[in-house]
This record gives sequence, C-alpha cells and structure tokens, in this order.
Amino acid sequence: MNNHKTIYYRNKGRLFALIIASAFFASPFLLLNSQASLPTHDSQGQAIPSLAPMLKRITDGVVNISSTSTVKSRHQMDFFNDPLFNRFFRQPERNAPEQKQTHSLGSGVIIDAKKGYVLTNNHVIDSADNIKVTLKDGRTLNAELIGTDPKTDIALLKISADKLTAIPLSNSDDIQVGDFAVAIGNPFGLDQTVTSGIISALGRNNLGIEGYEDFIQTDASINPGNSGGALVNLRGQLLGINTAILSKSGGNVGIGFAIPVNMVKKVMEQLLEHGTVKRGILGVHIQDLTPELAAAFNIKQTKGAVIAQVIKGTAADRAGLKNGDVIVEANRKRVKNASDLRNTVGLMRPGEKIKLELIRGNKSMSITAKIGGDDEFDFDILSGKFNAKQLHSQLSGASLAKSKDEQGVEVVEVSKDSPAWQTGLRAGDRIIAINRHPTNSIKDIRKFTKDKVRSIALNIIRGNSALFLVLSN
Repeated sequence: MNNHKTIYYRNKGRLFALIIASAFFASPFLLLNSQASLPTHDSQGQAIPSLAPMLKRITDGVVNISSTSTVKSRHQMDFFNDPLFNRFFRQPERNAPEQKQTHSLGSGVIIDAKKGYVLTNNHVIDSADNIKVTLKDGRTLNAELIGTDPKTDIALLKISADKLTAIPLSNSDDIQVGDFAVAIGNPFGLDQTVTSGIISALGRNNLGIEGYEDFIQTDASINPGNSGGALVNLRGQLLGINTAILSKSGGNVGIGFAIPVNMVKKVMEQLLEHGTVKRGILGVHIQDLTPELAAAFNIKQTKGAVIAQVIKGTAADRAGLKNGDVIVEANRKRVKNASDLRNTVGLMRPGEKIKLELIRGNKSMSITAKIGGDDEFDFDILSGKFNAKQLHSQLSGASLAKSKDEQGVEVVEVSKDSPAWQTGLRAGDRIIAINRHPTNSIKDIRKFTKDKVRSIALNIIRGNSALFLVLSN
C-alpha cells in the first residue's frame, strides 16, 4: 500500500512537471499576444488587485546606501600594545597601528524631496568616513551626515539632487495587527527588492536590540541589506524604518522589526535642530506592573509602570511622585509597561511637560511633571552604566560608572578595537582627573570634556599603577 502511494505521488509529480514544461514551451506563443492573453479583470469585471501602481509611485524614494570606515588593526599581542609597555619600552614605528577599510551596505528612505533628507539606520553608517547614496535611476551622490541617535538606531542624511521622490509619512499610532505591509530595500545588495506581508505585532520591546524599543513586527521578508529601508502600507505611506530580524541563521524566518514612523519623526526633529537627541529624564527607577504586584497592591489594574524609586532632586521628585506609584497613562496614551513610559519620556525634550495618570494606594490621580535633562544630576545613578561616546568620540565603546569608593569614575566595559580601546582605555581603569581637574562623577567628565580644547589628558589608575591617556580632538 505504501509503495502504491509513493508511485502515485511520483506520477503526480511527473504530471505536474509536464504541465510546467508545457507552459514553458508554449510561452513564446503566449508572449506574441500578451496584451490579449493577460487578464486585467476577473470574471465579474472587477480589476485584479496589484501593488504595482502604488510601488511605481514610491520606489524612487528608497535608496541604496554604502559607507566606508577606517579602523585600526594590530598584529601584535595586546600585551605589547599596552600603553604602559609603550611608555617604558618605546615601541619602534613598525608596531604602530595599521589602518584598514571596512564597508557597509544598507538602504535608506527619502522623506523630504526638496531638502534632500534621507533616513536610515545608525548601524548602516556608524563611524563612516564616507557615505554614498545611490538612487533608483543610477545616480550616486555623496551624503552629508546631519545627525545620528544610536539609542533608537536612526540616522539622518542630506543629499543634493533634483527630481527626488519622497515617501509620505503615515501615523503609526493608527497601525493595527493584521494590516498589510510592504518592505522595500536592498537585501544582499539586490536593489529595489519588494516583499509583502502583514503587521504581526506592535510595541515589541525588551529585545535588547536598541536602547529605546517600540518595534513594529512584520512577516514581510527582511534580510541583511534591508536595514534602513521602508516599511509601507498599501497607500504607499511610510509605517517605519526596517531595522532588525530575529533569526538563528541570519536569513529571514518571518520575524522582522521596524522603528515606527512616529518615533522616527520625533528623533528626526531633534537631529535637524541639534544634530543629536537631547533626551528628557523623569528621574525614576521603574518596572512592569505584574499580576503579582497588582495583587499585592490590591488594585484591579494589571498593566502599567511601577515607580520603584524616585531619585532625589529630579523632575519626578519636584512633581511629587512617590515610590509605589503606578503610572497607567502618560500624555493621554496608555502605559502598558515600563518600556512604554521610558520611550515616552526619552523622546521628550528637557523642559517639556508630561501629564501622568497614576494610582497611589487605592486612589487615582493626575500629576504633571516638567521633564528634566541629564545635566541636572549624575546620569550613571539612574542607569548604572553610562555610554562614554556621549562625552567624547575617542571614548566610544566604553561604559562608565560611578566608583564604589566615590573616588573617580570606573571604566566598566571597553569593546575591543573600539576608539576607546585604541586610545588605551581598559575595563577596570579608574579616571581620577581630567586635565588635572579631580573627577568623581559623570557630570565632572561632561564638564571637562565639553570644551573644544586640542587635547584632553585622562589621569588613570590601573591596578597599582597610574598613567595618563590623551584624547585628541
């Protein structure tokens, strides 16, 4: 019986192959009269749906982005490249760092045709020395970097050209799970590739991809090279910027993520004004409201953000927020979890006001707070770690934290081959002074590195030794 089934499927397979082959050999005859042969309407006289008209309007607005970066490489062992070794043994010139170029490919979206503004991902152009944008018509243009925001992985470029096509922006708050979506980009260098699917989920966070996450999830195929490309609706409006995939193999498995266009717009406004994002800070430690916490608090609400600690002297403290408050709404938008509140506050500017609806004890109440800035207090108190790239470009790749003994600032992590690593900084180092000014906090480092001086000397304690490292502007 089983053999019979096998033969049956084989025969069926051969029949199928014959049908395909027949269609293939008949195709020249079909092409002779293609206009008459290809239906444009169904049997009821209705036009057959197609994405082609929409795509013709907007695909000129998706571009290819290529960037080159120069990085330093060393062939010697790290021991021989240690600043202390070089200081005492004076390495010959042949051991100096060599340079090599790296290349990155991705996609971008034109969002202002008149001014030539192009959006992409920060990771597509990160540390690039040269950025080029290739249009659908084949023109290749040099791009100017307006600004980047690594925490949301957004970068804004500017090109000078005429006859550009911009993709109109949607309101990503109106997106619903099940809406159709189309991804346009350059996966694996294959220009102008279009894939379709649906919106699989909204508000994806805690993925560890970016600092601020509120991703749109889609099953429209996204692959390497799609980064920075467009996710659009069937009207040709931009829903988001394609950013990442969840995959064990590196290829598409139907789980892709895009940054919502509303988040992109807020970041873009700040990049245009400041070249960077000046984030607001409320000054609280927060966590998700869980069913267990809700039961312990004796409240019916099951979604929200719980304030675990209010930092003294911050916007939250001045507004009267208290430990144990449960935030359920921020600026008339429901707060589902801690990430929701963090995203809302992080995209606001210092000085803006936020209206919070909260539960305190068994009472509902409203509190309005004036958002503060990260220069009001030591930012490392809130985060535990501070991205040193915000202080100086040559500290990029290092994370700092307040020293436990209150003397100096500790270097918690240093990514190998990063600018901070090349400068000579290592995990475990303690920065005790900058240009001979004592340094005991992130605020001190910010103060002494913001001046446009030619060079900055870091006084470092490393184990039982001390040394100076120089940062050059």
